[in-house]
Amino acid sequence: MQTMKREVKGYPAPSHLATITDLTPLEAKAVTDAVNPLIADAFALYVKTKNFHWHLYGPHFRDYHLLFDEQAEQIFESIDVMAERVRKVGGTTIHSISHIAQLQSIEDDNNESVSAGEMVRRLMEDNAHAADMIRSAITVCDKNRDSATSNSLQDILDKTERRKWFLFEIVQGTKYTE
Repeated sequence: MQTMKREVKGYPAPSHLATITDLTPLEAKAVTDAVNPLIADAFALYVKTKNFHWHLYGPHFRDYHLLFDEQAEQIFESIDVMAERVRKVGGTTIHSISHIAQLQSIEDDNNESVSAGEMVRRLMEDNAHAADMIRSAITVCDKNRDSATSNSLQDILDKTERRKWFLFEIVQGTKYTE
């Protein structure tokens, strides 16, 4: 049985979910529309990071296995923070895997086997992309009087940049040791 896919909207929320806010409807919609794709990307990056954690092999297994697990946990924690911000401004957030697929800009990774160095490089690039998207969303939040969401995103951005930095240093190290 084939079902028709429909786009899931994030704003306005159904009346029984429409949290009262002092933001105007346009401001709340702008914040919702900026943050929901970040949540979708966080889910995609979480799954990719766990995929690499589970399918890692080679001489750096233990170090990368632990690093990827730590990073995945951090990404997963950010999802709830962002989703609750969307709800606090009167929007709705991710409903399903298909909703994530509609909004994500980080590509899935279905390769059967990826070398450890390539895993690190891909995650570094994805975290760099996520950081860029978060910066853009912070700008939207600031322009729409939502400093609370902006502040939450700034903390998530700092953690994203830390992940990117650690991965970058690993990539740099491979140039000098391999």
